[in-house]
Amino acid sequence: MKADVAIIGAGPAGLLLGHTLRQAGVDVVIVERHSAAHVRARIRAGVLETVTTDLLARLGLADRLQAEGLAHEGLLLADGDRLIRIDLAELTGRHVTVYGQTEVTADLIDAAPGRGLPIVWNAESVTLHDIESQTPSLRFRLAGVEQRLDARFLVGCDGFHGPARAAMPAAIGRTYERVYPFGWLGILADVAPCSDELIYANHPNGFALASMRSRTRSRYYIQAPLDEVVENWSDERLWDEIVVRLGPEAGARVVRGPALEKSVAPLRSFVFEPMAHGSLFLAGDAAHIVPPTGAKGLNLAASDVWYLSDALIGWFKRADAAGLATYSDRALARVWKAERFSWALTNLMHRFPDHTPFERRMQLAELDYIASSRAARTSIAENYVGLPL
Repeated sequence: MKADVAIIGAGPAGLLLGHTLRQAGVDVVIVERHSAAHVRARIRAGVLETVTTDLLARLGLADRLQAEGLAHEGLLLADGDRLIRIDLAELTGRHVTVYGQTEVTADLIDAAPGRGLPIVWNAESVTLHDIESQTPSLRFRLAGVEQRLDARFLVGCDGFHGPARAAMPAAIGRTYERVYPFGWLGILADVAPCSDELIYANHPNGFALASMRSRTRSRYYIQAPLDEVVENWSDERLWDEIVVRLGPEAGARVVRGPALEKSVAPLRSFVFEPMAHGSLFLAGDAAHIVPPTGAKGLNLAASDVWYLSDALIGWFKRADAAGLATYSDRALARVWKAERFSWALTNLMHRFPDHTPFERRMQLAELDYIASSRAARTSIAENYVGLPL
């Protein structure tokens, strides 16, 4: 097989990049190690910045998003006694949209056949070859048969554990990582949300988040130890703890229901530099992970796609190599700012095992300052809706 660009991974980053390049007439093939059903079933967050919704609109794939997505003009921080509203619309003139990553992925997969975007599913043992040359390739097995895909460029959109980042020479790569000493225990239920806006709660028992996937489906999280066992938490016990941590006002509005899904997700901050070497480029979780506190994961993948698609289209359509040369630096500048915001919000809202009463009072003082300072709320709002490309 041959293509101009071979993309490893059919998550949001790979699908968005594939559609954007295909729309511009660039020949693309996406290779995914899992089945389509597996990719569709992955449950992820879904707070979308305008950079993401604008990209979907530019692709002509925003009809369902515009019909079903929930525009949020604010968010709430809870400190145990009160709710502090960050008015996104008033402070920035913009908003975010709640629309599940699962739905974004489904829209992109469903549109692929009609737009001539080939996706190879169930590709086993994917390896990258000759990335420092102008003739790189992918090799993999499909139904037990060895396959080879030749391309001018390879793009790794294959997540944190994929083979693309591992193909980077060890001598040129540098990793920055912060693994947090807790995870998020989440419950998904078909019940009405307790709030029209997301609530991030700092409570003596630990962090909690009230979010939603729709007006009838809610997603709640609580901070839990990394070794927490989901089976230790009955639905009733988890709902009780959610109500306590959200505080009296929001907790009183929580509607309980049977869990559709419960799981514990670890939290980490991770950046790999550079995001390009030779004929290989990285995008999305293959290059960076953010704790979900800042709602930046999918949105950083989308901003990577903005930068990289423009660079690749420039190379193929105008013989302009400048965009490819600067892609890594441009993408990383936005990545690090998003990492900073997610790290800061995680530190503000969670209880760490080594926290003393002093750190606890510093958190409460910071929340009190945010409540009384327009400048502090503006800073949070600007980062939450997404910094400029």
